[in-house]
Amino acid sequence: MNIVTLLPFIVLIGAMFLMTRSAKNKQRQAAQMRDTMQPGTGVRTIGGMYATVKEVHDDTVLLEVAPAVHAIYAKNAIGAVLSDAEYNHIVHGIDPDEDGADGVDSADTPVVPDDASSLTTPAGGADDSSAEKAPASEPEAGKADAKKIDLGKDDAAAADAPEGEKRDGGADAK
Repeated sequence: MNIVTLLPFIVLIGAMFLMTRSAKNKQRQAAQMRDTMQPGTGVRTIGGMYATVKEVHDDTVLLEVAPAVHAIYAKNAIGAVLSDAEYNHIVHGIDPDEDGADGVDSADTPVVPDDASSLTTPAGGADDSSAEKAPASEPEAGKADAKKIDLGKDDAAAADAPEGEKRDGGADAK
C-alpha cells in the first residue's frame, strides 16, 4: 500500500484522538469542580436554578432552593460552583462594587444623556458652553440661526403635480 492512500485514515484517527482527549479533559475538570462543593456554597444547576449546598453525599447533593425548601439533586446536575460574590449578586442582588470597593467615586463617572440632543452643536459652530441660552419663555429665539432642514414636505406637492411635471425626472415604476 502507498503512504498517500493511508494518509486520510491517519489524519482521521489523529482527529478522533484529539477530540476524545479534550472531552475527557472537560469531564475531569467538571468532576473536580463538583468535588470542591462544600455546605454553604452557591451553585447553579444545569437547568439554571440557583441554590445553596446544604449537604454533600457520594452521588447526591442536598440543595436549599428557598428558605426552608430543600431538594435532592444528583451531583452531575450541578453545572457550576459559584463564588460568594457572584452568587450574592445573582440571587440577592447585592452588587460588590456598590460600596466603592474599587475606589471610583460616583461623582467622577460621566453621565450619559438619554438622548442625542445634548451631543450636537448649534448651526453657528459654537458649542453649548459659549452660546447664550435662550429663555424658556421664548422657544423660537435660539432657532433663528439654525439652517433650514428639508423634511421632504415639498415631495407631497410634487406627488400632487401632474405626471409630466414631476421633479425627480423618473417615470413611475409599474
